[in-house]
Amino acid sequence: MKILIINHFPLEGSGSGVYTKNIAKELTEIGHKVKVIFPENRKVSPEIFEMRPIMFRGDDSSKDYEIDFNFPCFTSHPKSNTTFYQLNKKQMRDYIDIMVKVTKEEADKFKPDIIHAQHLWIAPYAAQKTGVPYVATVHGTDLKGFKQDKRYHTYALKGAQNARKVITISKQVDRETKELYHIEDEKRKIVYNGYDTKLFKVKNVSRKDALESFGINEIPDYIVSFAGKLAYFKGVDILLKAAKIYENQMKEKIMTLIAGNGVLYDELNKLKNFLKLKNTFFLGHVSQEQLTDLYNIADVSVVPSRSEPFGLVAIEALACGTPVVGTNQGGLPDFINEDIGALVDVDDDIALAEAIINELVRPDKKIRRERAHEYAVNNFSWENTIKEVEKIYKEVIF
Repeated sequence: MKILIINHFPLEGSGSGVYTKNIAKELTEIGHKVKVIFPENRKVSPEIFEMRPIMFRGDDSSKDYEIDFNFPCFTSHPKSNTTFYQLNKKQMRDYIDIMVKVTKEEADKFKPDIIHAQHLWIAPYAAQKTGVPYVATVHGTDLKGFKQDKRYHTYALKGAQNARKVITISKQVDRETKELYHIEDEKRKIVYNGYDTKLFKVKNVSRKDALESFGINEIPDYIVSFAGKLAYFKGVDILLKAAKIYENQMKEKIMTLIAGNGVLYDELNKLKNFLKLKNTFFLGHVSQEQLTDLYNIADVSVVPSRSEPFGLVAIEALACGTPVVGTNQGGLPDFINEDIGALVDVDDDIALAEAIINELVRPDKKIRRERAHEYAVNNFSWENTIKEVEKIYKEVIF
């Protein structure tokens, strides 16, 4: 098959970007021809699949752009803090026009059998303009966007309702998709995200070397990790309040490492200083390889989100043998259970601290780590995800 994939974000720095990159790689490796359309604001390295980046103006002085503003996001992105909701009428029109124009051009040149649009937003709307059969994946942040800005409703609804199939990534996302877009049950299909099994795995990582690579020259007794955007819905403020509790309660030295960047970076640093947290470090944006090392040296990974459509970071942590403490909402209850982690209520720093402490001091930590890795491999490998997605493509085309 020839598959054209469209996303609203670069291939790194967001859940849907990583999803798009992985699905393109996996499909290519099993013999399909793939081309990906996505926004960018800097030069990208070649991949094993074809790419058509749409160049937006980034923060650097480069003049090599097609659109005179940075690419918009639903929340934030390491390469852009511009949101869809900030766009004025002209910028919104320019954004929609370039997405439609490039999608039509690439459909004419690449001649895909099917288009796979990411997010129920502008990408499916652009796909339906080509006349090529298309499917769409709902990632959850698009649902937030739909609730927040009515200006996009006409485009999002038209794109969603003309899709041959709509893939949802968790039970909650599936329920909200039905409610907001009125997509009938037989047209929706839950397919859980996969993770990169070649990258995220159990490794023999030196805690000392890994910490030094992050600029930290002390070795704690325990490490608590977080990875994600520094946005309100990620609940990092609750993790900081929990850190204050477990730092005070435990005699051992617990280090909290926060990987990621976002609009709340300064605000969260102020909260850290206000709470007088001595062993909490903000690492900023880290590479996927560094993230693998972080998971491997951590005793527990935390996903304290107020709203988490799926939670790929939790799967990646489990794959590295790290139990996960998450919140009891969104996609996390679909897969986190007491054998490999724990769930607590949203905004409950006391319960979060208690669950983290419980993971740190458990006598069965070695067995638990092995179980976490096996669980991720058996249930969330890209091999499983691709089989499901490929099956959907064939149903749509044939």
